[in-house]
Amino acid sequence: MNFQEKRCIPCEGGIPPLDATTISKYLKEVPGWNAVENKKLVREFKLKNFVESMEFVDCVAEIAEAEGHHPDIHILYNLVRFELTTHAIGGLSENDFILAAKINSVQQPNPA
Repeated sequence: MNFQEKRCIPCEGGIPPLDATTISKYLKEVPGWNAVENKKLVREFKLKNFVESMEFVDCVAEIAEAEGHHPDIHILYNLVRFELTTHAIGGLSENDFILAAKINSVQQPNPA
């Protein structure tokens, strides 16, 4: 499954979150991401400095806006942490994996 080629589909709820088996399978397609309690995806990136961190976040923000699916972003100088979840269903959806794959495709230094 190539998540990078897919598009996020708006989710208004009414569907169940992904189950543990599906999450485990999908994680293989987004290296570097971890599932926390099968409710959110998390990944940290260590960059050179604050400016590089902000440039990376700006690039990801453009992708997220185009997809209509927005991560929680934590910036600690040169460390950027992304958390993905689908709030409308209280867990993970395919959209989270699509955005994770697209974040992975952004040119950036080695992840933390």
